[in-house]
Amino acid sequence: MPTDSAAGLLLARGADRLEHPGGTLYAHLRRVHATLGEWGARPELRLAGLCHAFYGTDGFAAALGDPNRRGELIDVIGAEAEELVYLYAICDRSRTYPHLTSADGPFTDRFTGAVLRPPPGLRRDFAELTVANELDVLAASPALRAAHGEALTALFATWRPLLSPSADRAVQAFKGT
Repeated sequence: MPTDSAAGLLLARGADRLEHPGGTLYAHLRRVHATLGEWGARPELRLAGLCHAFYGTDGFAAALGDPNRRGELIDVIGAEAEELVYLYAICDRSRTYPHLTSADGPFTDRFTGAVLRPPPGLRRDFAELTVANELDVLAASPALRAAHGEALTALFATWRPLLSPSADRAVQAFKGT
């Protein structure tokens, strides 16, 4: 079962020993995976949610794996889920987020500066994963919520065309709390 194998890999790489808002990185990854499941996400997106920080992110530098050795993660979660994990890792948030809903909007690689143009389905998956991730972080940290909650929920409102109804409802509910 890919979820069990992915969880084993995360634990072997120390995800349960890395601090993260709400406890450990592993606990956060499990919550994101569960949230995506509650929203009805397909298995590949849920697996990407479980492993989304494997290569580190623009907001969380610690990495469990080397993006130059992507085959290691592909072997565990499959190519489609790993592609989303990799996209999540390379995203330059400040240059990508404002343009995510535009079909030809730039998606900037934070390592190389290269501009990608992911197809609509990948943009939807990326948005859904980002919302699940950020809502979990904001719920776990009052300080981060105070500093970034309003701006993120306003951003996510602009992403409505990309979000599932469940993710959109979660954003709306979060704004109301």
